[in-house]
Amino acid sequence: MTLVLVTGASGLLGRSVAEELVRRGFEVRTFQRRPSGVEGAQDSPGSLTIPADVRRAVDGVEAVVHLAARVSLAGDPAEFEAVNVGGTSLLLQAAREGGVSRFVHVSSPSVAHSGVSIVGDDALPADPKRARGEYARTKAEAELLALAADNPAFHVVAVRPHLVWGPGDTQLVGRIVDRARAGRLPLLGHGTALIDTLYLDNAATGIAQALARVDAVHGNSYVLTNGEPRPVAELLTGICLAAGVLPPRFSVPAAVGRFAGSVIERGWSLRPGLDEPPMTRFLAEQLSTSHWFDQRRTRRDLGWTPEVTLDEGFARLAAWYATRN
Repeated sequence: MTLVLVTGASGLLGRSVAEELVRRGFEVRTFQRRPSGVEGAQDSPGSLTIPADVRRAVDGVEAVVHLAARVSLAGDPAEFEAVNVGGTSLLLQAAREGGVSRFVHVSSPSVAHSGVSIVGDDALPADPKRARGEYARTKAEAELLALAADNPAFHVVAVRPHLVWGPGDTQLVGRIVDRARAGRLPLLGHGTALIDTLYLDNAATGIAQALARVDAVHGNSYVLTNGEPRPVAELLTGICLAAGVLPPRFSVPAAVGRFAGSVIERGWSLRPGLDEPPMTRFLAEQLSTSHWFDQRRTRRDLGWTPEVTLDEGFARLAAWYATRN
């Protein structure tokens, strides 16, 4: 039985991936600071920035799925660098030295997003110099490090799940619902920008398929989405209605939102301990520009098709919230 290390399995996506791999018959070890809670997996607690912890985690492992990252809208650049770049570098080195043969690097479409609309693009090259914000910049650097390590004995593939959401999600759904409940969720522009997203279960199966196909597709990057771009207003409304809160009731010109995001972001950097500003320029750009992707190469190469439609996802989200209201 193949032993797979999953990093970051205490997070929603990492836990879902680990559970999917257990269902597929893999032996799974998880690596993060706190217990993963994944039934059937063995935990290897530790930090991605401590070499001894990383070496212990990869000992005896045949494959790695790397999801652990510093994820935030803002924060200390040194922390993003230490975890997203330094931690990935340590993991790649330990994996190669430990005889790991397959490595799935979970990245983000933000590594190739420069603030303008993405309309039907495939996975463009990661570009740290043009990426918006410390998270995107350091994830871009990490992806380049991972792909540079690809060789005939160490197969690496990068996958970029786009705006993952589902029951229990605090990164996207939780923020939208909290702001809507407080009456602080505007539409930027008219909310007509088309945006791709990815339902949680589909993200887990897509990443698992990347592991299954890594020997055939190594050296490449793939964006994972549901392939159902919707206007941002429709997406926000669907999430809000599922949670039982009012959808956005007012709009702000996109240019004003971007300017305000820049100002708030600069001010937030002067307030230690408050690392989640209500708006940043990157977030304003994400809410006011189209970003949807051509999925033909992804689906062909990975042999993967999303099983849960967005409408079914909204229904599942509503059912989940109904048990908590």
